[in-house]
Amino acid sequence: MVNGTGKYVVRRLAQAAVVVWAAFTVTFVAIRLLPGDPVALMLSGRNGFSAPTPEQVAETRARLGLDRPLLVQYWDALADALHGDFGSSIQTGRPVSAMISETLPATLQLGAAALVLSLVAGTAVGIAANLVGSPSARQWLRSLPAVGISLPSFWVGLVLLELLSFRWRLFPSFGSTGLTGLVLPACTLALPGAALVAQVLGKSLHDTLLQPYADTLRASGAGAWRLVVGHGLRNAAIPTVTAAGLLVGHLIGGAVVVETVFSRPGLGRITQAAVGEQDLPVVQGAVVVAALAFALINLAIDLLYPILDPRIHATTRTAGTPA
Repeated sequence: MVNGTGKYVVRRLAQAAVVVWAAFTVTFVAIRLLPGDPVALMLSGRNGFSAPTPEQVAETRARLGLDRPLLVQYWDALADALHGDFGSSIQTGRPVSAMISETLPATLQLGAAALVLSLVAGTAVGIAANLVGSPSARQWLRSLPAVGISLPSFWVGLVLLELLSFRWRLFPSFGSTGLTGLVLPACTLALPGAALVAQVLGKSLHDTLLQPYADTLRASGAGAWRLVVGHGLRNAAIPTVTAAGLLVGHLIGGAVVVETVFSRPGLGRITQAAVGEQDLPVVQGAVVVAALAFALINLAIDLLYPILDPRIHATTRTAGTPA
């Protein structure tokens, strides 16, 4: 079993490597299909937004290696990326690896806080929707996730800023000033995730409590809390854990919007700026780091399945799907 699990982990790591390579390749191609010239954009910004001369553009393109054939640029960029080198920013000239290492901790802090809030709040709503006795209250709790998923993150962030920062001055409005500065961005990023967890867990718990073993427990005198939390929750956790893997992707993408709204220094914010400025190396590095994080977290979630349900064995599953 240990040997089989090891082979499964190796196979999943190989699949993760393919995912990261695909993200690198798609980004490399897509960013070069954008209209405009990043070199001309850079030079015009440095010259007070006056048009650079063709000689200046040609000289800068040659210095940055952007005049070489596209395939040569791709292989060189891929070889450097395998060594953790994503080149230097076209706009600032700083090493991309240094820019990522400086901003990644803030994004990880925001993502971790939002993930915890999503899981706690979503689990609480999902459990409550199956514990309350009132049909109207139960229906109201089950309708909450749909509302949470439908609300745009940027709108939620602006509303929280208006109410809790500008009007009531409970939290700082911008920047990353300690834990208090993390509250509003984390809540904004966590809301859609909490709604997803609540929706999946609530439905899974409802289906689980319709199983024959639940009727047996009720007949033996088990109360609602023991039935839902003590027995149903673990059996209903598998779909929720799967949803948590999708939630990671949402957190990575949502960080771009949230960090921009709250002016937090982070990987999402420099990525948004790099796309607008066509800063190719920065976009490339940020996408690869995000793809790597997503692939590794989904591998960890895959390995969590057998812990939640011993009947599931890693060696008999397809990737990410319980057998």
